Amino acid sequence: MKEIYGKKLGMTQMFDNDGKAIPVTVIEVNPMIVIAKKTVEKEGYNAIVVSFGEIKEKNVNKPMKGIFAKAGVPVKRNVKEIKVDNIDEYEIGKEIDISILTEGDKIDVRAVSKGKGFQGNIKRHGQSRGPSSHGSHYHRRPGSMGGTTTPGKVFKNKKLPGHMGAVNRAVLNLEVVKVDSDKKAILVKGSIPGTKKAIVNIKKSVKSY
Repeated sequence: MKEIYGKKLGMTQMFDNDGKAIPVTVIEVNPMIVIAKKTVEKEGYNAIVVSFGEIKEKNVNKPMKGIFAKAGVPVKRNVKEIKVDNIDEYEIGKEIDISILTEGDKIDVRAVSKGKGFQGNIKRHGQSRGPSSHGSHYHRRPGSMGGTTTPGKVFKNKKLPGHMGAVNRAVLNLEVVKVDSDKKAILVKGSIPGTKKAIVNIKKSVKSY
């Protein structure tokens, strides 16, 4: 198993043996329970469906209750799908916990980044502003919008104001600094995408550098 889901709790710091401060992100990794399996014969690919996170049963709709009842496991808040190579290694009701990660592992973390709403060019693309002096009518505008008659249009992919954030982002090759099995949490060196309490996907790194 090379993939698991967790919840971002926030950032803090820890100190190495030389007293150097290391910025770390705390990710809560609760056990995931296998509630269904998908096979090549039926769905066209091998995958397991896992669930995790606490939720009151009254807040779960009937179709999802049926899936949990069929698997014979208690209801959970989140349901995710993980592709696997050998589907026979997993049984319905099996728990996948934090033990698949060890200190020193290199991981890739994926999550939905913080949403920042509608932003201008300076914040969205890091462009410079215009002159600040009196008389200038160009301060935070996006710049030239193209020619007059030739080409007479705005080219595609021009950097313009618009919606910023709230997109899938990945940070690759992060180091697992500490695995706390008692608190069901890992400390990852550096920052990761997403707000506090965001669900994050954790995979063993496919490349190292």
